[in-house]
Amino acid sequence: MELDIRIAGKIMHAMVLDRPGSPLMERTLAARALQPGEVRIRVSACAVCRTDLHVVDGELPDPKLPIVPGHEIVGRIVELGTDVTEAEPEEEPHRALHIGDRVGVPWLGWTCGVCEFCRRGEENLCVRARFTGYQIDGGFAEETIADARYVFPLPDDYSDREAAPLMCAGLIGWRALKAAGDAPRLGLYGFGAAAHLAVQAARHRGQEVYGFVRPGDEKAKAFALSMGAVWAGDSDVPPPVPLDAAIIFAPAGELVPAALRAVRHGGRVVCGGIHMSDIPPFPYDILWHERSVRSVANLTRKDAGEFLALAATNKFHTETTPYPLADANRALSDLRAGAIKGAAVLVP
Repeated sequence: MELDIRIAGKIMHAMVLDRPGSPLMERTLAARALQPGEVRIRVSACAVCRTDLHVVDGELPDPKLPIVPGHEIVGRIVELGTDVTEAEPEEEPHRALHIGDRVGVPWLGWTCGVCEFCRRGEENLCVRARFTGYQIDGGFAEETIADARYVFPLPDDYSDREAAPLMCAGLIGWRALKAAGDAPRLGLYGFGAAAHLAVQAARHRGQEVYGFVRPGDEKAKAFALSMGAVWAGDSDVPPPVPLDAAIIFAPAGELVPAALRAVRHGGRVVCGGIHMSDIPPFPYDILWHERSVRSVANLTRKDAGEFLALAATNKFHTETTPYPLADANRALSDLRAGAIKGAAVLVP
C-alpha cells in the first residue's frame, strides 16, 4: 500500500509503522506532491512523545497505515503549495510563511473549520480533525508535509533539538496549566517531558510545584527538584500540604484518586494525556466538596501562539537525549521503560 501520490525521482528516508505492535521499519520513500494549502518541510529534529508510543503500541484506534509517526517536528520550509503565499495577511501578519523559515509542527494537523466546535473557537475538539503522526505522516523522516495553518514560527533562542519538545510536551503542558487555573500550589504527576516544561511555565506564573514520580524513582525526584519543584515524592504518598490543583501527565488511571486525595476542597484534577489506563472505582467522598476532574484534548492555534510567545521571552531549559533517525525504535523502547530524562529527540 502506497503512502501517498509520488513525485518521480524525489526520495526521502523515513521510519514507518506498518501495523501496531510491530517495530518501525526504515524505508526509502518517494515524496508526494503538495496539495493546496500545504508546505514541505525538511526535518531537522523530531521529539519522541508518549503519544507516539500509544500509536505504535496500538492503544489509539484506527491510525492511517502505513504511517510515519512523530508530531514534535522542527524543520525548515523548502516548498510552498498553491494558496500559500509569502505575502503577510493584514489580519494575521505573524502567519506569513517563507521558503527557509524555521517552523514547528504539532499534534493537531488539520481541522475542518466548519463544524460547531471549529465555529466556536474549539478547534481542538473538531469532529473531523486529523493528527500529525497518526492520520497524517509525521516527522520520523527527513521531510514532512503539513497544513500551512498548523505550522508555527519558533523562537530564535533555541537550537532545533531544544525547540522540538516545545511542540507537544510544551503545548499540552501549557493547555493543562490553563485548565488547572492559577492554583498557588500545583501538583504534577509523572515527571517526564511535559512536566519538565510545565514546571518552568508554572514558576513563571508564580506557582509552587510539587512533583510526583514513580515510587522509588530517586533520579526522577532529583530531576523534578532541579527543574524547580519545591518538593518531590512518590506518587502514592500525600504531599506535605493540600494542593489547589494537580495535573496528571502519566497515563496511569490509578493516579486520579491519588490526586483527588491530594487536592483541597474545591481543587481540580486535570488529566493531560490522550490515553490513560482505566480509572479504578473510588469513594465519592474524595470528589465531594466541589473537587473536579477534567481532561484536556489536543491544542488550539491560540494555545500555540501563547506558549511560543512565552517561550520567546522566557528561555525554557529543555532536557533532551538525541537519537539518530534510524534508532527510533530504541528511543521508543527507552521511553516505554522510563529511561529518558526529559525528551528523546530524533535527528535525521
